[in-house]
Amino acid sequence: MLQEIAEQPAVLENTIDAELEKVKKLGHFLRGREIDLIVLVARGSSDNAALFGRYLLEVTTGIPVSLSAPSVYTLYNAKLRLNRAVVIGVSQSGEGVDINQVLQSAKNSGAFTIGITNNSDSSMAKIADETLLIHAGREKSVAATKTYTGQMLHFYMLASALADEKIAFEKIPQFAAQSLDLQDEIKTLVERYTFMENCVVVGRGMNYGNAYELALKLMETCYVVAERFSSADFFHGPLAIVERRFPLILFAPAGATKTSSIDLLKRLQELHADSFSITNDAQIAELSSRRLLLPKDIEEFLSPIPFIIPAQLFAAYLAEAKGINPDEPRSLSKVTRTI
Repeated sequence: MLQEIAEQPAVLENTIDAELEKVKKLGHFLRGREIDLIVLVARGSSDNAALFGRYLLEVTTGIPVSLSAPSVYTLYNAKLRLNRAVVIGVSQSGEGVDINQVLQSAKNSGAFTIGITNNSDSSMAKIADETLLIHAGREKSVAATKTYTGQMLHFYMLASALADEKIAFEKIPQFAAQSLDLQDEIKTLVERYTFMENCVVVGRGMNYGNAYELALKLMETCYVVAERFSSADFFHGPLAIVERRFPLILFAPAGATKTSSIDLLKRLQELHADSFSITNDAQIAELSSRRLLLPKDIEEFLSPIPFIIPAQLFAAYLAEAKGINPDEPRSLSKVTRTI
């Protein structure tokens, strides 16, 4: 897991170099069609990347985006009218049976289908009308890291190709490399959380998917019961679980979500909770019990990938501090097949 976390800047660079022209041509093709809806279908970490993709695509393109519920297709055999839709399947292996079944059904219903995968020979690549590849090499760790950020990168490239205003995603590999510089600081930080059994992870907007992803990483590698919320939703009831020293991890970049992050941190101070922020804002860092401070020139739109990398390192080192091998989580395997 640690090795694959460290590979991410190179993987991101390689994916841009290999896939950008294809994505540009795909964007030109899709802009020529009357697209009313984008549907994203995924499971696990890929679903968290898709949750990020939903925010990004809706904000940048103005096209409504839905996260598919695969059971609508696989259990209830629903036939949806998708002739003006793009359906995007997201899967590291490309072998998720239910994801591929949704893609095939959507294709039969008139949708244009896209697969985002790390496996060019996968079933997904054979089904989809167009395949966007993550150039990550084989991912051996059960806990996805480099393929998660590779999937997010493809959403950046696709959004930039579809939107009127381009996104400076070329900066992301360098920002990712800077995130790795926090490694020694994170090793020290995890000692404070060695005996953590429960926590809440909070993110909003572009980092909402990251809240889900870090919670998943903590559950699968550290066996920590981790709930995840947006900062807005957290005030609507879940705040009641917070007591003295209760740990809350917050993705809190400078930008549109800053005010809600500050409001939450001030309330957590009143409750004497343990707040740990991944941020690039000095005010947010000052209000937090603990923090990882990233460069302030990472704008909010580009923050999700460089912000998740310290979180991945935190999960990997916390597992080691707990005496758990993050590469051999109990009860799990690399490819999960559901229907």
